[in-house]
Amino acid sequence: MPSISPVSGAETGSPASARTAAATEPHGTVPPMTRNRPLGWLMVVTGIIGWLASGTLVLEKLEVLKDPNHTTVCDVNPWISCGQVMQTWQSSVFGFPNMFIGIVAFAVIITTGMGLLSGAAFSRWYWAGLQAGVTLGFAFVVWLWSQALYEIHILCPFCMIVWAAMIPLFVWVTVRNVTHGVLPLPAAAARVLGDSGWIITALLYVAVIATIFFAFIQVFAGTSGF
Repeated sequence: MPSISPVSGAETGSPASARTAAATEPHGTVPPMTRNRPLGWLMVVTGIIGWLASGTLVLEKLEVLKDPNHTTVCDVNPWISCGQVMQTWQSSVFGFPNMFIGIVAFAVIITTGMGLLSGAAFSRWYWAGLQAGVTLGFAFVVWLWSQALYEIHILCPFCMIVWAAMIPLFVWVTVRNVTHGVLPLPAAAARVLGDSGWIITALLYVAVIATIFFAFIQVFAGTSGF
């Protein structure tokens, strides 16, 4: 279990370093979104959204395993279909359905967010571990997104909800860890990153929408060759 400090927002087990943002910026000047309460709410909301989407996919996967002809709640057409995506090898990269990872991972996010809202302060090692998990999760989501667009050519609506939840989660956990010294960056770079969190989030959403549009432009134009 992570060690907890009774002082909200305090980092326990975090060595001071003149080379990090934490050492050069007092708590009052860190981006508001990286403070305990705003970040806690973001983690709870994105965690619940991701967990519910993953849970729905788990239930639908169980139905598909019982009946391969089962029509899932998000089987809309040949290009928007959770059921067809579930039949691909990419949906079980590690030998079991990917959505089981989401059930566990988003539960951790929700729990951490609730801890922050209750005033807990987690140790530096906990934030470092969370950063590693969120980064790996984001990288995995990016890979799944590329597979859906350029290999499978089918979109899974509930998978896209997970993508949408992961973007602000990854961005703001990273910004938080940079501005609090968990990830060492020069103070100037940390300030720029701290001021750009929502811009980066918006750009990532635009990038996802644009790549979907161009990957499926033939479908939108009614001339699909897939």
